[in-house]
Formats: sequence, structure tokens, C-alpha cells
Amino acid sequence: MAKVKYYYDTKTLSYKRIELSGLNKLKRMFYFLMGSVFLGLVMVLVFFQFFDSPKEKTLNREIAQLTTQYDLVQDKLSQVELVLDDIQKRDDNIYRVIFEADPIPSSIRKAGYGGVNRYQELNGFKNTELVVETSKKLDQITKQLYIQSKSFDDIIELAKNKADMLAAIPAIQPVSNKDLSRMASGWGYRIHPIYKTRKLHTGMDFSAKSGTPIYATGDGKIHKVRRSRRGYGNHVVIDHGYGYKTLYAHMTKYIVKKGQKVKRGDVIGYVGSTGTSVAPHLHYEVHKDGRKINPVNFYYNDLNPDEYEKMLEISSQNNQSFD
Repeated sequence: MAKVKYYYDTKTLSYKRIELSGLNKLKRMFYFLMGSVFLGLVMVLVFFQFFDSPKEKTLNREIAQLTTQYDLVQDKLSQVELVLDDIQKRDDNIYRVIFEADPIPSSIRKAGYGGVNRYQELNGFKNTELVVETSKKLDQITKQLYIQSKSFDDIIELAKNKADMLAAIPAIQPVSNKDLSRMASGWGYRIHPIYKTRKLHTGMDFSAKSGTPIYATGDGKIHKVRRSRRGYGNHVVIDHGYGYKTLYAHMTKYIVKKGQKVKRGDVIGYVGSTGTSVAPHLHYEVHKDGRKINPVNFYYNDLNPDEYEKMLEISSQNNQSFD
């Protein structure tokens, strides 16, 4: 039962009952409802601020599980990276070396994915950093695996062509020289026979009488033939493929033409003393990827270990070259 309220009437000096009009009753009811609603909203906000709903608790458990899974994935990706790194080192330092292939630059192997907005959709979450780093690592490993797969494809093709490659790489002496008596001057700084200055000799000189046959030291195609009274004189260049070329200089004549295919041991010309030369001899050079290298390392089909040691000794003598 509602309480009855009174007020004191100073005119009649008596208490009178308070009678509320319908409008006032409606106002009070409205204020009461508004206050209740406001208080209820405050209580709900406070509750959800400090307490999780059942649905939020379930979501939080799922997030915790996903975070744990991401951590495990990160660990496994790190292990995969270690294994992949070992495979890449073996590929560059063993497999590709065996087949005379250049190693794949690190800038290509380790290159990341482009695009600054690639991971933009992953931003704005509680565990954004973890998710983004995992995605980046996964992308990098995926790309490295693709590059490594392509590298193995190349190695397989090189292995199929191994016999051709071995036949093409220079492997014999360019003149008959079993007793090594024709080895005149090797790679290194020598006194130039004409200018009498110390100059880098970028090949090997084989002394022989004019007309001595000169042999192709590996399979290939004649890249260049030239007649000249200076420099190399009459000379031939053979392109063996796989980055190798050989040069045969100071010939009295050559018997091949540009574009002609030759086999190891084929006669390509004869020893002479044309160009800048002081005596009949063959100046022989080996080029790899456009760079001149010491030919002494390319006689393994001709020489046994003792003969090779003797060749090294003779070629390293600091004597005068013939050209």
C-alpha cells in the first residue's frame, strides 16, 4: 500500500493530504523509469568492463589456443629455415660446384615479397605482430623453397648433360708434350721478350718447331679465327660452352673456320711465330666467364699426379715468355 503524504497548511493551521495531479504522476513515473534505465545501463557497462560474458570467455580461450598454435608454427618454421639453409649451402657449395654452375646470390634467395600493404588486413588486432611475422616468415620460406626447387631442376639438367660438359671442358695439352719438355713459360709475371718489361703472362707457352699440330683441348665450336701480324698473330678461339673458351695464338696457319664444331683432340692448326713472338711456340689461354685463368689446372686427362707436379714446377719458373 502506497504511503500517504501530508503537508502543513499555515492558513488553516492543519495538515492536509497531498493530492497529485495526473500530469505530476506521469512526470514522476517518467523520472523513475529514466533513472532505472540509466542505473541499469551503468550496471551493465560496469559488469562488461570487469567481467567477461560466456561468449567472450569462449572467444578468449580460442584466441589463447590460436596464439599457442602460432607460437608452435613459429618454432616449426624456424626449424624449417635451418634445414632449408643447410640445403641451400649444399646446393651452392657442392652440387652447383660439381656441375660448374654459379651459386645463386643471397639477394635472390633471401628476397622478400614486395608491397607495403601486403599484410595490411592483418593489422589492428591484439596479436597483430605475431600473425604478421608468421605470415612474413611463411612467405619467405615459400619463395626460398620455390627458388631451391628451380635450382634442383637446373642441377638435374646439368647432370643429364654431365657427359657433354666433361667432354667440353679443356682437359688436355694443346700440343703433344708427354715428357713436358715443351713447357716454356707459365702463368704469372714474366719479362716480355721484346719490351723487356715485367708483364703479367696470362697463358702458357709451349715451344715447338713450326708446323707442329695444335689440338682442340675440349669439344666446342670455333668462335673466332683471325690472321694478324701483331699481338696474338694468327689465332683461334674455341667456345666450349659452360662459360669456357680457349685461345691458341701465333699459329703458322689454322685449318678451321668460324662456326665449325670440333672435338677434343682434333687438329685446328699448326705452331708458328706470327704476331708478337720471338720464336715458334703456341701461346695457350683458358677463359672462364670472360676472365682469363691459369691453364695449368686443365690437363687432368693428360697428366698423372707426378707429371702434374712437374708441370706446376716448370710453369712457375720466373723466366722470360716468348710473347
